[in-house]
Amino acid sequence: MAKSKGNRIQVILECTEHKATGLPGTSRYITTKNKKNTPDRMELKKFNPILKKMTVHKEIK
Repeated sequence: MAKSKGNRIQVILECTEHKATGLPGTSRYITTKNKKNTPDRMELKKFNPILKKMTVHKEIK
């Protein structure tokens, strides 16, 4: 019998503040999450190198 892949999936986090500034480029991070523990969209504070500060990054689909 084949073993299942598990509940961990790759997700992309994108900065929420960046679009409002009008600056070129985007701040994105790739991470993994357990879809059983966190079925809703993830939100993490990550560093945005273009804005040079910590901002909220939301999961995009």
